[in-house]
Amino acid sequence: MTFLGGKATAIFPIGGATGEHLAALLADEQVPIETVETRDWTRQNLHVHVAASGEQYRFVMPGAALTDDEFRRLEEKVLTIDPGSLLVISGSLPPGISVENLMQLVKNAQQQGLRCIIDSSGDALAAALDVGNIELVKPNQKELSALVQRDLSQPDDVRLAAQSLIQSGKVRRVVVSLGPQGALGVDASGSVQVVPPPMKSQSTVGAGDSMVGAMTLRLAENAGLEDMVRFGVAAGSAATSIRHPSLLAGQYAKNLRLSLRSLIFPAPPRWRREPRYWLDGLCWKGYG
Repeated sequence: MTFLGGKATAIFPIGGATGEHLAALLADEQVPIETVETRDWTRQNLHVHVAASGEQYRFVMPGAALTDDEFRRLEEKVLTIDPGSLLVISGSLPPGISVENLMQLVKNAQQQGLRCIIDSSGDALAAALDVGNIELVKPNQKELSALVQRDLSQPDDVRLAAQSLIQSGKVRRVVVSLGPQGALGVDASGSVQVVPPPMKSQSTVGAGDSMVGAMTLRLAENAGLEDMVRFGVAAGSAATSIRHPSLLAGQYAKNLRLSLRSLIFPAPPRWRREPRYWLDGLCWKGYG
């Protein structure tokens, strides 16, 4: 979000030398932080990129455990955020923290007037959605399939599954990441699939986080569904194309947004007057 011109505060636990290093890295990027010191050291993950073949290997280490007191202190920091702000809860649950802890955090945050975005999967995502009134979730197709407990192999299955979550009152917006096919965004008014141009991927590390950050920024600016998803896909695609995040990547994402295609359902009335742009209620909208 910082590279895209937004402002956000990172709230997270830090432990040991690895935690101190993480805090220093964020300080170098001028990202405000609020931290809670923990007994366990912050974990490190290892990513290996084979230049000759383009293959990537990720070694994800076990997360550091959190005690009840450490989680309580993190929650206290969260609940000092100004009402009306967006709160992104991202990642998997650390050892020692239950889905009930997460649900209570979401409930307390909503009672404080915070608008919650959940970027997680499995039991954590399902539990947060059970609270209801979530602003945005961003599962991939496999995670959405597990969430609705059915196969999503047919062309329209993903859109219908996302719509079912919105109609249940659990969430206002669902954006499903589709890899090279971009992302499908759904809200109560309709849906849009945004497709990036063919690109050579340097690394997928941080692509999902970049996408969520960009969409959060657009939500904070009260953007509509299409604009939000376009900016998210642009940021995620830029992250895969530029190996090291930088201000250059942020500018690249802004430029890339202009070359994306949007498939809109249902087609807006103004586009229905142009038969070459729509078919069976769908509408392709291209830029660039």
